[in-house]
Amino acid sequence: MRFIDEATIELVAGHGGAGSVHFRREKYIPRGGPDGGDGGRGGSIEFIANSQLSTLQDFRFKRIYRAENGQPGAGALKSGKAGQDLLIPIPTGTVIKDTETGEILVDLDHDGQRFVVCSGGRGGKGNNHFKSPSFQTPKFAQPGEEGERKKIELELKLLADVGIIGFPNAGKSTLISRISAAHPKIADYPFTTLIPHLGVVTLDDHNPIVVADLPGLIPGAHKGHGLGIQFLKHVERTKLFLHVLDGSVLLQSQEEEEDKNIEKEKFQKLFENYMTIRKELGAYQKSMLEHPEIIVINKVDTLSPEITQNTIQYFKEKLSHLSNLQILAISAVTGQNKKELLSALFKQFESIRAA
Repeated sequence: MRFIDEATIELVAGHGGAGSVHFRREKYIPRGGPDGGDGGRGGSIEFIANSQLSTLQDFRFKRIYRAENGQPGAGALKSGKAGQDLLIPIPTGTVIKDTETGEILVDLDHDGQRFVVCSGGRGGKGNNHFKSPSFQTPKFAQPGEEGERKKIELELKLLADVGIIGFPNAGKSTLISRISAAHPKIADYPFTTLIPHLGVVTLDDHNPIVVADLPGLIPGAHKGHGLGIQFLKHVERTKLFLHVLDGSVLLQSQEEEEDKNIEKEKFQKLFENYMTIRKELGAYQKSMLEHPEIIVINKVDTLSPEITQNTIQYFKEKLSHLSNLQILAISAVTGQNKKELLSALFKQFESIRAA
């Protein structure tokens, strides 16, 4: 099934039933009077969050949803039957917006949450309501009211505990396949991840953590460049970032190994990659810069232990103003330091849960 995280649909709530114009006519009752019943209420349209759903695929093909109309009233003060409400299940984490105004109507961010988006029209009153001592034979009744009609946008934002972020081809997909049962597409070219992938990570007796492998960022993503907003909106809800950096930029030829200036330039290049992602997060939503994160330098199986240690030290010096900084060196391909990463991940996340 293709992952769909946006949809635009039209909703039409039910029309209220018309009130009845009727007069009581029975044998031996010459002045029965008006007894027209009220019309039934039109059906409303309500959304319910369902954690079993993971995509807005169903809304690609059906674009108009209508609730049932109310039935008209009848004689003998009989009210019309109310129209049946329409209950539409959508994935938990879906934001519903009014297309015309851009207003966010509701954010269904927990399972089972319900929200009425369009209310059905009221049924009309029968002629029984309009009688009076001076007007005993009203020959009119109210028509039913129209139900609400709205055009709305559905926007799914994944609910994950941890978001794996970084440049394309940094090894994010390999990492999630190593620490969970998720199987995203993996290849040696950029942008193999075009949609988010979720994986459940477990460790001993700890509570499981949901991790999202998110499409790679490039400069200008907050303006829509690359996968842009499609990536950033899924990062909003995560509580912790695993910021994966491509350690292969530190690779040196034999001629370069003795040149400390070249080594420092490569440290600087890796740090600039890190800061580029941070700038994109802040430009999209400043509060994202306050998210706790673990910096993961990947592909260290291709590096010498000395280069790896010097890189970590360089980052610590550059980020010395951060009090709770964690930097780990791993190889997602070989599984090197996987246990250390999982231990740090669960420890950090449980402290967030406690807070």
